[in-house]
Amino acid sequence: MATKKKIAKKTPKRKIAVVAIGGNSLIKDAAHQSVEDQQEALRETARHIADMIEAGWDVAIGHGNGPQVGFVLRRSEIAAKVEGMHEVPLDVCGADTQGAIGYELQQALQNELYHRKIKKNVATIITQVLVDQNDAAFKNPSKPIGGFMEQAEATRRKNEMGWSVVEDAGRGWRRVVPSPLPKEIVELDTVQALLDKGIVVITVGGGGIPVIDVGEGEYRGTAAVIDKDFASSLLARAVKADLFLIATAVEKVAISFGKPNQQWIDKLTLADAQKYLAEGTHFAKGSMAPKIQAINWYLEAGGKHAIITNPENIGRALRGETGTHIVA
Repeated sequence: MATKKKIAKKTPKRKIAVVAIGGNSLIKDAAHQSVEDQQEALRETARHIADMIEAGWDVAIGHGNGPQVGFVLRRSEIAAKVEGMHEVPLDVCGADTQGAIGYELQQALQNELYHRKIKKNVATIITQVLVDQNDAAFKNPSKPIGGFMEQAEATRRKNEMGWSVVEDAGRGWRRVVPSPLPKEIVELDTVQALLDKGIVVITVGGGGIPVIDVGEGEYRGTAAVIDKDFASSLLARAVKADLFLIATAVEKVAISFGKPNQQWIDKLTLADAQKYLAEGTHFAKGSMAPKIQAINWYLEAGGKHAIITNPENIGRALRGETGTHIVA
């Protein structure tokens, strides 16, 4: 008697998204900078990310930490002046804020998933990102951090601590540090293992803690900052994400931004995005240009689809109703 062949059921392909959330997801404005304010903002962001998870996406999340690192540095400077306490090194400030923001976002997302009866774990990885100590950025530190100083204080720190300092538009003197390109995510295997288990991962916070290889695979933190969109792009490439989504302050990207011929864009090809970026007149260097560059790298490496929109429109953007979509 012939037996019926068993037809193997195909397992649906998992969809992986890397989501990079910007500072607007943490601090709405100058009047809402407290920990409680940030927690409220993150609860709102968590709802939008939970929509993605409910729609079937496995998610890795990167986030900014610029203002938070500034707060830690400022507290450290005040404590050193008033109480003579030690100051906190920049790489440790990055680790501190990765942990704090990760905790707040992790808890907000866990709570949101629980209320939706979605059984999914969330984990935060304190993430180191390898940079090249020969990166040209180390010869030209340009990223301002910390508070303002009088010239005498800036000179003392330059001479005694080796800081690079610049005068900032008549407002005082500030420390500047390099912003090198990310080369490798040190904890990538851990991130990948968690994603493979369907766990939501919060990683490369603030672009990751910048470390250099001092020889024989030994890492050491360095005083630098990594662009969080660049690090999230590296993550999206490394995990072969199906979607790279950058959540920022605007619903869509504009070309000729702020000019009479400004035009909001619904869809761009990689070729168009490369052309507009190369022209150098459409995207602000300190805000949208790095986001477009991060997406270009992702698509050039084989990525298929990227979106830029604001957090409250993530759901609509995923349905194709808004946002700027950039495709290969």
